[in-house]
Amino acid sequence: MERRTFLIGTGAAALAAGLGRTAFAQDKPEKTKVTLGVGGKPLLYYLPLTIAERKGFFKEQGLDVEINDFGGGAKSLQALIGGSVDVVTGAYEHTIRMQAKGQDVRAVTELGRFPAIVIAVKKDKAGQVKSAADFKGLKIGVTAPGSSTALTTQYAMVKAGLKPTDAAIIGVGSGASAVAAMQKGEIDVIAHLDPVISKLESDGDIAILIDTRTEAGTRALFGGSNPAATLYTKKDFIDENPVTTQRLVNAFMKSLKWLASAKPEDVAEAVPTEYHLGDKPLYIKAVQNSLESYSRTGIVPPDGMASVMDMLKTLDPELKDAKVDLAATFDDRFVKKAAG
Repeated sequence: MERRTFLIGTGAAALAAGLGRTAFAQDKPEKTKVTLGVGGKPLLYYLPLTIAERKGFFKEQGLDVEINDFGGGAKSLQALIGGSVDVVTGAYEHTIRMQAKGQDVRAVTELGRFPAIVIAVKKDKAGQVKSAADFKGLKIGVTAPGSSTALTTQYAMVKAGLKPTDAAIIGVGSGASAVAAMQKGEIDVIAHLDPVISKLESDGDIAILIDTRTEAGTRALFGGSNPAATLYTKKDFIDENPVTTQRLVNAFMKSLKWLASAKPEDVAEAVPTEYHLGDKPLYIKAVQNSLESYSRTGIVPPDGMASVMDMLKTLDPELKDAKVDLAATFDDRFVKKAAG
């Protein structure tokens, strides 16, 4: 997918003249121990984080990153606002929500350029449930209520003419618990990510209805690009820890670069074996399905920002008339320095 990198002009010059001589010129990060929140680390949505950890890219940057897995994106956001983590790998839309509430939360690196979320129906209901228009009254499993999997599902429902409350949204977790929920019949539809989706598909448990792992599938649902996972934090943290922030971004950019040329087999070797869900060949297939979704530039483009804002205004009455400066949701200085 072609991405528009937006240039700051005089802002970039000021960065080079100002921060370049001061904060970024320091040898030591302000914080060497950083706590990071994530909502379902084994999911391929967050693969750039696992690669940065397992390949030692954080350590190369002089950082000791403690990763706290909260099982769902909404919970990791709560941890950031509550002060129990410094930074989060989570959905870009969280930055817009927080800005609308007067909380200055900003993304500093795009990790996923497509959501990579798949919505699928239980195989034995595929005859009756052929699109999101048929979701009324059904039980839909998501990683956690309020997470990007839930929002994407509700957006698909609204686009199909339903209300976002017309189906029961049920948190099923991020790994084996999600697979079990579908296989036991506890849910009718699942909105999830790989490797969970590839596992269910391989076992013949689901029929896929919507697939945003690819550019074509993302455009079909959202009408354009729709940035997904990012590294985000509070502006206060960025201001107080510019060198630490730069080191974090450097590690993630190295991870994205590694993924851009990696073979699925390389990824499978790099991650913990439990991520394979007991089937390494299947995990390799899941990686193959998802590699297209990772960011190539690390930058959230303006059209992607607008796409996510449109989704939120469609779903959330509180945001319908919200005035959000989208430029404030993404600080591109660190990515540009890492790339340059």
